[in-house]
Amino acid sequence: MAPRSRRRRHKKPPSSVAPMVVTPVPLTFSKPGPSIDALGFYSLENNVPGLSQLILQKLNMKSYEEYKLVVDGGTPASGFGFRCPQEMFQKMEDTFRFCAHCRVLPSGLSDSKVLRHCKRCRNVYYCGPECQRSDWPAHRRVCQELRLVAVDRLMEWLLVTGDFVLPSGHWSQPTEVVQGWDTWFSMRCLQLDATLDAVLGSHAMTTLWASVGRPRPDPDVLQGSLKRLLTDVLSRPLTLGLGLKALGINVKKGGGSTIHVVGASHVETFLTCSRDYDELGYMFPGHLGLHIIMVGVDVAAGFSQSTSTSSLEPGTIQLSGYRDLYHNFWEEKVETGQTAYPDLVAAFHPGFHASPDLMEAWLPTLLLLRDYEIPTLITVYSQQELTASLQILVDLDTHITAYGVNPFKSLKPEQVYSNPNKQPVYSSAYYIMFLGSCCQLDKRQVEEKVDGRV
Repeated sequence: MAPRSRRRRHKKPPSSVAPMVVTPVPLTFSKPGPSIDALGFYSLENNVPGLSQLILQKLNMKSYEEYKLVVDGGTPASGFGFRCPQEMFQKMEDTFRFCAHCRVLPSGLSDSKVLRHCKRCRNVYYCGPECQRSDWPAHRRVCQELRLVAVDRLMEWLLVTGDFVLPSGHWSQPTEVVQGWDTWFSMRCLQLDATLDAVLGSHAMTTLWASVGRPRPDPDVLQGSLKRLLTDVLSRPLTLGLGLKALGINVKKGGGSTIHVVGASHVETFLTCSRDYDELGYMFPGHLGLHIIMVGVDVAAGFSQSTSTSSLEPGTIQLSGYRDLYHNFWEEKVETGQTAYPDLVAAFHPGFHASPDLMEAWLPTLLLLRDYEIPTLITVYSQQELTASLQILVDLDTHITAYGVNPFKSLKPEQVYSNPNKQPVYSSAYYIMFLGSCCQLDKRQVEEKVDGRV
């Protein structure tokens, strides 16, 4: 944590801010700051030495920079690509091949040994029976969840190819009634069943399982996977809706409403388009336009550029991106009036609790949000992250208005790549909302409330 003397103060805006004309922000390239994508990639070496190089090798890449270029939507100079779907899925599976117990890679095996996966989950690998037996006490706790992960990472290809199109359309229930996934699935039941049946019977599904070199699971297993993938895609827009409701944001003001997603990366921006946020619009019938601006050093290069300078049309959703740290974006675009003052700022898994470098990068942004009294929503993966993040925000004197389990968290388990037997996590599992400063919770109160309520 940086000492208080390093905190950067910002002048507060006027108490009443008039609606501004929304100017879409085209993607801008500037010198990047600390990248959570890069830190995550290189951290693979901490648990499995050589894993990052194995991944690059299987993708026919020479460096992380080439990998990042592809993630950003660019074309690398090397021979990246696959001759057929079978090769693609095989290479993808090869990146998971290391012993979950001793961490040995295929290149480190003796001639008499070979990596074989657990027959139950088909997800983790072992170099021999001894390692598998030794690892079973740890693996048995997560084996069933990792079985879901193994199916989901193959089925996700249908989202990439566009063969799994999410159900859409106006809500048949008021927003107040749809309190979480149970009521959402109940509301979408008939439409969702038709969508899932069409995907299960599609040629794309048949081709997928013919290409992966393993038996096709039963229909109920595949349907469960499609539902989990659906929640993973819709979790972000519906979580934004949760924040708009809980923080009392008026989405029917003239000129539309503006949401800034800070710390955005390829997760939020690669292959993303405005229709992915249609569900947020259906959550607020009669809204006068929603402009969502993704801001972060890892925003995908080809993400939603717009040259329009007109106000939002009622009922429309517009996405755009800006590649930089948020406090720089604020000074260059918001303070100069080139884009609208935000009605809500959201950060999905900012990770400032995990690294001094990330905390240093996030500190000016957190102080800006506090000092300008901007309604802010943050999501985290786990209760441990929730507790650590709450304490940091308390130390920064932010006024925490709410926190807890997110009713629209992703239901798709996420495996920790280089530590496969670590408990899987779920995107946006918990949320924190804050507004301004003067939080009264001390460390003891935070721990008591988290332990007792979350």
